[in-house]
Amino acid sequence: MLTVDFSRFPLAPGDRVLDLGCGAGRHAFECYRRGARVVALDQNGEEIREVAKWFAAMKEAGEAPEGATATAMEGDALALPFPDESFDVVIISEVMEHIPDDKGVLAEMVRVLKPGGRIAITVPRYGPEKVCWSLSDAYHEVEGGHIRIYKADELLARIREAGLKPYGTHHAHALHSPYWWLKCAFGVDNDKALPVRAYHKLLVWDIMKKPLATRVAEQALNPLIGKSFVAYATKPHLPRLAEAEVAAK
Repeated sequence: MLTVDFSRFPLAPGDRVLDLGCGAGRHAFECYRRGARVVALDQNGEEIREVAKWFAAMKEAGEAPEGATATAMEGDALALPFPDESFDVVIISEVMEHIPDDKGVLAEMVRVLKPGGRIAITVPRYGPEKVCWSLSDAYHEVEGGHIRIYKADELLARIREAGLKPYGTHHAHALHSPYWWLKCAFGVDNDKALPVRAYHKLLVWDIMKKPLATRVAEQALNPLIGKSFVAYATKPHLPRLAEAEVAAK
């Protein structure tokens, strides 16, 4: 289940991609399938080991084009172990709401992104997320949980402050909002509640079968109750005079 829409966020074979806070690796796997040179980075060592296993399995199965590469590694989003201007593309999906120093993370992403490079940022959307917080303290008051809720204009302002130029936004996963509202209402750790189990079966069916009816419904509902807010931006090229000044230093 992808949150980034690659029809709005073009990826070329050979692009060097950083999936920052990759989690289980869903976006990293898609970039690998599209022929990118992917680095999946996360602070969770257990998840990184699983992502590495899946990369190896994908290579063995021939799922990635010739020339594509994939590396999974542990790392700190606030101190990325890469030189300046290392990546053509950076993706950070459902991560920034967890990190106290989100400005520091943005600064690191801008540092490692090449001029003209593209970045995709996804966070929980304000409205649906506010409902979850209202229904359940346990939803967010956990170690490593969500520490803030972004309004769209606030996130876009931070993106601009970091030196990036936003070029598009949208919402995603409307069908998942009611599921999390049910989880919060019945208990975030209570997977046995009948409404939660029934809705989960619906979501699994939708992900596996991709029926036209639910695809149309989600597209219609995304502007209203989409669970995620997605923003795309580019890193501008320096003016030639500024480039010369930087080179002279």
